[in-house]
Amino acid sequence: MTFLINNQKTVKGKFLKFISDYRIIFVIYVIVSAITAYSKYRRGTGGYNNYLIFKGVFYNTLQERNIFSQYPDLFFDSNHYGVFFSLLIAPFAMMPDGFGAVLWNVASTLVFLFAIYKFPFSDRKKSFFAWLCLQEFITAATYFQFNIILTGLLMLSAIYIYERKEAQSAFAILIGVFVKIYGIVGLSAFFFVKNKTKFIISLIVISILFFVLPMMISSPKFGVQSYFDWYTSLSGKNLENQALGTRQDYSLMGVVRRVLGDASISNLIFLIPGFIIFMLPYIRTKQFKFLPFQMMILSSTLLFVVLFSSGSESPTYIIAIAGVMIWFLMQKKLTRIDIGLLIFVMIFTCFAFSDLFPKSIKEDVFMKYSTKAIPCILVWFRVMYELLTKDFGKDYQLD
Repeated sequence: MTFLINNQKTVKGKFLKFISDYRIIFVIYVIVSAITAYSKYRRGTGGYNNYLIFKGVFYNTLQERNIFSQYPDLFFDSNHYGVFFSLLIAPFAMMPDGFGAVLWNVASTLVFLFAIYKFPFSDRKKSFFAWLCLQEFITAATYFQFNIILTGLLMLSAIYIYERKEAQSAFAILIGVFVKIYGIVGLSAFFFVKNKTKFIISLIVISILFFVLPMMISSPKFGVQSYFDWYTSLSGKNLENQALGTRQDYSLMGVVRRVLGDASISNLIFLIPGFIIFMLPYIRTKQFKFLPFQMMILSSTLLFVVLFSSGSESPTYIIAIAGVMIWFLMQKKLTRIDIGLLIFVMIFTCFAFSDLFPKSIKEDVFMKYSTKAIPCILVWFRVMYELLTKDFGKDYQLD
């Protein structure tokens, strides 16, 4: 009996050591990203259509063709990323599709992993963070999503501000802005910037650089026109997203619109009060000096940008889930509510569209009512409550 108990302890110890080593889960991420991309490539063009859209941004920019138009002979659907994206995808687009698709997914993954590595968490918490995000990462990687990179960039922008690397933070924010607009929420950490002059100058200089660079492979006229076309594209997409029954609008607004069956409900009804609530913690200026407070603001930001966007779809939730895990791993004392919320998120957000649930429930409940957003909505309100009431000098820990 003693032998069995000791053996069980040994096995348990080895298992905990295994899952606590972030290097192991990081390798798993890279392998999963490569295998996922290759398996989608082997299914034919329909399997890696998103990558073909991305590739088209580069070649259409070279040929000065509208990068937001549909080209059914090359891919279905249309691009919604800014013209600056043509430069990011260029090295991969010039490769054979199989290599390009795999390396794009791996490169995206490395940005995300680098951000986790830079976190001011203990190595054990970095590992747990990655394990808890794995399912949602796989969802995003399956669709070659830029959201993986964007999540990493938003986390890096906040981390660089803590490290007093203002130029690097501005660089990370602006890549997100010039590709998908969402990056603008990286400015939520502006109040924590020590050298605001350097940060603002960096934003201006890098913005000019990013604005001009795509013109180097096309023309100034095409570059400027592309930004007008981008506005038109995003405006039209926003209207499409609000339609009931689509695979978009997995947001707070989407939940309300679909439960009430009214697609005409305006985003502003939610955005204005949501933004006011989001900004309320900034009145607690005495908390600014505490890193846990800054990290909790990052958690709120990652959740907010997904929950208050009609463009949120299932693969977008890698951003929100990262926010959930930051909140969870900073808790000094976990309550039943905290654990219950995490379980709720893992089951009904991360695994909402997995084989854990039958197809009928996924289509008739989860998709129909945007229920994937509900657990994250509850966590966001929990985060806001803590930001407004807790003492971040003693109530939270990062190690």
